[in-house]
Amino acid sequence: MRKIIVLSFITLDGVMQAPGGPEEDPSGGFKYGGWTAPYNDEVSGNVMQKQMERADLLLGRKTYEIFAGYWPEHADHWPGVNEVTKYVFSNTMQSADWENTVFLTNVADIEKLKNSEGADLKIWGSSKLVQLLLKHGLVDEFWLNIHPITLGKGKKLFDDSAVPAAFTLVESTATPGGVIMANFKKAGEVKTGTVGE
Repeated sequence: MRKIIVLSFITLDGVMQAPGGPEEDPSGGFKYGGWTAPYNDEVSGNVMQKQMERADLLLGRKTYEIFAGYWPEHADHWPGVNEVTKYVFSNTMQSADWENTVFLTNVADIEKLKNSEGADLKIWGSSKLVQLLLKHGLVDEFWLNIHPITLGKGKKLFDDSAVPAAFTLVESTATPGGVIMANFKKAGEVKTGTVGE
């Protein structure tokens, strides 16, 4: 069985839209594209190398289109990105020029993929896909890069449809610029109690 790992740059208020640059995703009038750039440093770069280790990708259509427009020509910055399988969740796309692209159209396709043998599946961006996976309890890990800013508007990583689940912090790094890079693994059901008892 493969693990589904969500990797995301997020703000303190959960915005994850267009972290990489002004033109990345201006949809909805978003004007803060590239908000992670001022926080890049050697420490975050070292953690990012680990986060970008080779794995198959599971992407929503919009993120796939952004990636396909950039990474094939910049693969020296992400070794193996052209060779790994890119699984795209879409009801509108059926073909693509980027090598090793496979299309999925429903949650059953994702469940079948998750239950197959192969590399782990890493999801970058893809807010709607992540929310769908959380609704069906299919996320095994989060690798969150939490930036010390709030943006108010923009696509959010979380909505109100996630199945309740507990996660355990297994690794974290705080960068000199104040970014918390944390890895959480699913740990079962949510437990409750009374504080102080």
